[in-house]
Amino acid sequence: MNAGPLRVVQVGAGAMGMAWLRTLAASGDVEVAGVADLDVERARAAIRETGLEVPVAGSLGELLARAEPDAVVNVTVPAAHTAVSVEALFAGVPVLCEKPAAPTLAEAMVQAAASEASGRLLMISQSRRYYAALAEYRRLIARLGPPGLLSTTFFRGPRFGGFREEMAQPLLVDMAIHAFDAARYLLGTEPESVTCESWNPPWSWYRGDASATATFRFEGGARYVYNGSWCADGLETSWNGAWRAVGPGGSATWDGEQRVTSSLDGAADVPPGEHEQIAGALVEFVAAVRGGPSPSGAIARNIGSLAMVEAAVRAAETGERVSIEELLSGAYAEALTLPVREEIHARLASWPSPAEHLRNA
Repeated sequence: MNAGPLRVVQVGAGAMGMAWLRTLAASGDVEVAGVADLDVERARAAIRETGLEVPVAGSLGELLARAEPDAVVNVTVPAAHTAVSVEALFAGVPVLCEKPAAPTLAEAMVQAAASEASGRLLMISQSRRYYAALAEYRRLIARLGPPGLLSTTFFRGPRFGGFREEMAQPLLVDMAIHAFDAARYLLGTEPESVTCESWNPPWSWYRGDASATATFRFEGGARYVYNGSWCADGLETSWNGAWRAVGPGGSATWDGEQRVTSSLDGAADVPPGEHEQIAGALVEFVAAVRGGPSPSGAIARNIGSLAMVEAAVRAAETGERVSIEELLSGAYAEALTLPVREEIHARLASWPSPAEHLRNA
């Protein structure tokens, strides 16, 4: 691959697609080579709004031959992520995909096997990992020694309208994955099990449960507690929540914005980094495609965050503690029954066990 900008085709031109298209257009590392969307007129409107002059199409397949991209950015709805990513991977093109990887763990495992079988990178963009303040907070936590407790409080009152207000578990499924993924990043270990209670306050404007409290047990015995609501007006937290870690050497907090505080080091405001949120994900992806280290959001590594979501939902629905290893085993059995390419099925069947394979990926 040449050292110039990566030629990128984007699939999906909705609201999040526009955010990605602006980010791609502003980057010196990539060149937008085309935009695909089921609604071709929406794709045309997107490129006009960003001042681009590139081909548009109703599907990725139409653009692969015309644009000859070096990479694909997948910003379709979650239900379409697997089909689009697998098509690109087996066309020999690496993929940067919006979170969540898939609606189910089984489909995410299919994606991981597709990445392995095709020999091409599939990276999931967990945009919250790229805050400079979060990286500094991780450093402060490490100075305290292995945490015994990590917690997030998250309280916001957004009126989204649309599909979120109709979901059965809007907070856990659509929002909590950001905090869950950050918890894995901060603790540096993997979750083992979870208990969770979700509910919907009487004043809620959501159909499903907009409030939840989940307690995860991580390897080594640490507990991660998530307590949040999406129908909490007044005195709102940051969109990243408010965080506290407690270790043998003291405590550290992060306000979810720029302020990090440690009982060892005091308080400091961390200025934003050059590349944060999805721009940070793009930088890491480009570096990996160009031969750099495997990114933190590589599909096999991201499955642990998606597993936390699915486990929390199941715990809330059953009222029981859910083992994440057992959840992964069940999803793996389901993945083996899905109608997929022969190469993908063969790769899945070669895994010694899902938990072991993903841990070592």
